[in-house]
This record gives sequence, structure tokens and C-alpha cells, in this order.
Amino acid sequence: MTDTVSEQLAPPGTADAVAADPPTTGPPATATTTTTTRRRVRRLAPGKRLPYARLLGPALLLVIWSVANVTGSLDPRTLPAPWTVVRTGAHLWSSGTLSTDVTESLWRAAQGFAIGLTVGVVLALLAGLSRIGEAVIDGTVQINRSVPTLGLIPLFILWLGIGETFKVAIIAIVVYVPIYLNLYSALSGIDHRFVELGEVLRLSRWQFIRQIVIPGALPGFFVGLRLGVTGSWLSLVVLEQINATNGLGYMMFQAQNYGQTDVIVLGLLIYGVFGFASDSVVRILERRVLSWRRSLNT
Repeated sequence: MTDTVSEQLAPPGTADAVAADPPTTGPPATATTTTTTRRRVRRLAPGKRLPYARLLGPALLLVIWSVANVTGSLDPRTLPAPWTVVRTGAHLWSSGTLSTDVTESLWRAAQGFAIGLTVGVVLALLAGLSRIGEAVIDGTVQINRSVPTLGLIPLFILWLGIGETFKVAIIAIVVYVPIYLNLYSALSGIDHRFVELGEVLRLSRWQFIRQIVIPGALPGFFVGLRLGVTGSWLSLVVLEQINATNGLGYMMFQAQNYGQTDVIVLGLLIYGVFGFASDSVVRILERRVLSWRRSLNT
């Protein structure tokens, strides 16, 4: 590479002389090698983040769905066209039924998520920062994790009745488990050298938690938060089909009885949009809170 650069920069008539000279090993060659190495390292990264890149996949599915309906390769009775679903949603919204169902679903999910978030964080802190708390809490949570949460529905109906309370309780359980597991794992994974550093600096308990524990556990917490948000929507679609008089799940259950495929697809799309939007909000919050961290996602 050095010979080529020398030939290009040499004046006419000196090409033979340059070619006859042995390759040099001075600073220019070292700088060139360093630059080449840096370029190769940079190619290992995924590259610069594309704006709105996460919308590409859903947009592609929407295009395939539309083309399949237009060409007739997809039976509308099996899966209605996107514009049919949009018209159905506009009709239900103008009649006031869809807005009521959406509001009730959001309220149930928000209640269960708030309770699950609080319980998951408190239990993870107690188990991650105390050996006694770990002995009492972690084993119990692991047993709860092994039991299918939706299998608890009959028992919770007997305990709490068939109203709204048991629905919120089930959502809270679905939410708190991933938040606890990820936050507890992050707390347990903090390097013990940071603990020794805090002891050398004579940090108080609160200073140790604020300056070392919280920054070190935030990445794991946000992973659990994303899983918890998604879990709240997954459990809601099942719970709203049990003795409910409103909500998106109730709307879909009634549509099943009358063979309204477009209404069922509309409910699924709304659940998907809510899940995608809530996950995106958590991701944006994560990037802002963890702006000090350099990762492949930045």
C-alpha cells in the first residue's frame, strides 16, 4: 500500500526509482496501519441508527396484507382487507362503543401495571440488597414464576370475586415477575469491587444505593419494564373475555359469537398498537436515562 501511494505522489520519471527503493517502516506506514485497523473495527458495529426503522417491519406486513387482498389470494372471510378493518373501526368509534372499550382496557392495564411495577421493584430491592430478604423472597417468587399465571384465574375468582379486582390482580402478577427477575439479577450482578470502593470512600447506605446500586441496576430494570409492559397487554386480552361487560377483549368475544372477523382483527390491531407504543415509550425513556452508556443501540 505504501508503494502505491509513493508511485502516485512521485513526480514523472521517478517511478522506477521509487519502485527500486525498499519499503519504509517509518511513522507514515504506522499511521496507515492504525487507520486501517480503526476502519476495520468500526465495520463490526451495526452502523448508524436509522430514524423510524422499527416501523419498517409493520409497514411491510401491511403492504403484503393489502396486496394479498387485492389479488384475491387471501379470502376476506378469513382475514378482511385493511381498509375494511379501518372502516369498521371508524363506525364503532363514531357510535361510541369503541372509545368506551379502549378507555376501560387502558384503565385496567394501567392499574395492574402500576401495582405490579411497585411490587416488583420493592421485592427486588429487598432481595437484592439483603441476605435475609433474598432468603425469604427469592424462593417464593421463583415458585410463583413456575406456576402459570393464567392458571390462577379460577382461584382468584373464588378469592376476589368475578369483578374487576381479580383482573387487576392477575395483570399485576404478570407484570411484577419479569420486573423482579431482571432487577434482582442486575442487583446481584453488580461488581463487588464497587462495593469495596464505597466502603473505602465511607459512603452511607443511601449514598451507596444512589451512586452505585441504582446506576448499575438500571439497564436490567428497563429490560424487565419492557417485558412487564408487554405482559400487561397479553394478560388483558384473556381477562377481558371473562365476565366482562366492556373492554377490547369483551368486544372481540362478542364479535366471535356473531362471526365478525373484521371486529376481531380490529381488536388485535389495537392491542398490537398499544403494545408497540408502550414499548417505544419505554425505549425512549431508557435512552434518555442511560444516555451515559455507550452501546450498539446508540
